[in-house]
Amino acid sequence: MLENRIKFRHLQCFLEVARQGSVSRAADVLALTQPAVSKKLKELEEMLGVHLMDRNKKGVELTQFGEVFLRYAGASVAALREGTSSIAQAQQRGKTLISVGVLPTVATSILPQAVQRFRQGGIDATLKLVSGPNALLLSQLRVGELDLVVGRLAEPELMSGLSFQHLYSERVTFVVRPDHPLLSSRPLNIKDINQYTVLYPPKDSIIAAAVERFLVAQGIGSLTDRIETISDGFGKEYIRQTDAVWIISRGVVAREINSGEFAELPLDTKETLGQVGLTLRADTLPPPALQLLMNAVRDSAQAAEHASR
Repeated sequence: MLENRIKFRHLQCFLEVARQGSVSRAADVLALTQPAVSKKLKELEEMLGVHLMDRNKKGVELTQFGEVFLRYAGASVAALREGTSSIAQAQQRGKTLISVGVLPTVATSILPQAVQRFRQGGIDATLKLVSGPNALLLSQLRVGELDLVVGRLAEPELMSGLSFQHLYSERVTFVVRPDHPLLSSRPLNIKDINQYTVLYPPKDSIIAAAVERFLVAQGIGSLTDRIETISDGFGKEYIRQTDAVWIISRGVVAREINSGEFAELPLDTKETLGQVGLTLRADTLPPPALQLLMNAVRDSAQAAEHASR
């Protein structure tokens, strides 16, 4: 492709000649010989297939093609310089604080690996990880108390002024201890969960609406014995000790399911599938350190997805 053949030196020589109006003065500024600058200009014109400059006794003047190319060449070089400057800023040690809102769905799955990847990059930033209900985290993000929220895509009414970048999708699952009586029921009747305590997402949690829609579709209007909680620590320990059924995003308990410590009830919950990703303020550009953390989260999410296949 043409753009892959154009080098930084081509753009640098073109911009300096356009700025100076002279090949010789541009060569002096760039600490190059005049023939070297002229050669780069000729190569650039040959690659583009147009004349960018007219040379006369007064110096050099841009053609119409040159005027058009000047705008984009200048923007490209400026962006490159801004990028290199951003990397230098990101390498400043001990001066960066990144506040991240974390939902349980990623706190125990991809985030630990993402933080390790981020710190291995040599960025000495202080990470502040905050947990809480999704609505609260998004409100803190909106006013600048948080820089990023990692978790499920919120309902549309909560996304005003925010942008979302998709990482992967996951569903809600019903988990129990591996020798739970419901696992021996064939076929399983989902209404039988009403015989046990159910750990249920609170109304302000990100999965509450999806869980409620699913249960209503299954003919379950209410649960007689339920505990509302967003605490994954409490949920895991309560499941280990009791016959409770836990309704939770699968990512929270994926490790325990894979190890056999927990078991999933054989229910088709694909309709609870939701997007997991990165939520930011729509009106701001992430600073360099935050961009590096986001890249680490993306890499960890991809690695986890490949490992699950």
